[in-house]
Amino acid sequence: MNFEFSEEQQMLRDQARNYLSQHCPTTLVRRVLNNRETHDADLYKGIAEMGWTATTIPEEYGGLGMSSLELVVIAEELGRACAPVPFSSTVYLAAEAIMALGTEAQKEAWLPKFADGSAIGCFAMGEAGGAVTPDLMRTTLSDGVINGTKLPVADGGIADVAIVVCAADKGDGATLALVDLSQDCIDKDNVQMIDFSRGHAELIFNGACAEVLGEEGAGWAAVESLMNTAAILFAWEQIGIADRALEQAREYALGRFAFGRSIASYQAIKHKLAKMYVKNTLARSNAYYGAWALNAGASDLAVAAATTRVAAIQASLFAAEENIQTHGGMGFTWEFDCQFYYRRAKLLSLAVGSEKQWQSRLVDGLAATA
Repeated sequence: MNFEFSEEQQMLRDQARNYLSQHCPTTLVRRVLNNRETHDADLYKGIAEMGWTATTIPEEYGGLGMSSLELVVIAEELGRACAPVPFSSTVYLAAEAIMALGTEAQKEAWLPKFADGSAIGCFAMGEAGGAVTPDLMRTTLSDGVINGTKLPVADGGIADVAIVVCAADKGDGATLALVDLSQDCIDKDNVQMIDFSRGHAELIFNGACAEVLGEEGAGWAAVESLMNTAAILFAWEQIGIADRALEQAREYALGRFAFGRSIASYQAIKHKLAKMYVKNTLARSNAYYGAWALNAGASDLAVAAATTRVAAIQASLFAAEENIQTHGGMGFTWEFDCQFYYRRAKLLSLAVGSEKQWQSRLVDGLAATA
């Protein structure tokens, strides 16, 4: 049985890697990081022109109608490049939510704009105080009016539309709302995270107009489904980060000499690189499982997503940390690029829930199928 991507998907990977190597070098990432920019608009425009933002959007809404397998290939390359773009917020979350739950009017209003890159979306779930559950949410939606505060919201400061998780008095305790962020009664305040190259914001809704996305009071089940999809897509970004961190560590070890020998010849460095490789390979194996389950709509998607997510978090964090250690004292300096992969790995490890949360989901999923 062949678990590898198809020839066409491999060509897409090569195309994405070549494009990003030319248009998203580490110098661009450093500029965005140094200047505390929310993203690189020109890079995102180019990505949209390449058709990546339209990958899984149906053709009737201006998309390419491709499968999630093509999307995970692109996600991996975006991770390798630490691309400072609002791709994940728009494509993994906002577009997926509207495709799954939106009315025809909502799809026609936003999906073509996501596809051509003219609009940016975001997903607002987090609130002050940490973990969000239906009984802890304070953001409310009543008679088409939303009130409350969400933070941190990835790309919230530059987004045109937000998918907001709100408290509900009936059903499973949550409702999804679609909110146009151009309204004057919405305040946006920038929030600095560990990765300065990815913008985050606090969104304050003061009686803004909103539309229900899906069924009122049935939003938590939809949130769980969206989280499973996003977990797998983020995991592929983390695989890209982990592999590039390993490559960077290897390249440095081969070129750095101490006491007349390349440090790559020392056993301690060999062990570091070998452990990174093992964790990366295990994470990739689990990521294949997640990609298959997502594409096939498998019954064990929740377990596959949790498995993929946990392994990817562990691999990306370990590789990013060991990359810094391999570089020695220089690895901790601002001038070296090791920080890009560490910052992005730390940020993505919390993007749709922490490792501990996904470990709990994995245990619950395995128990349910036992």
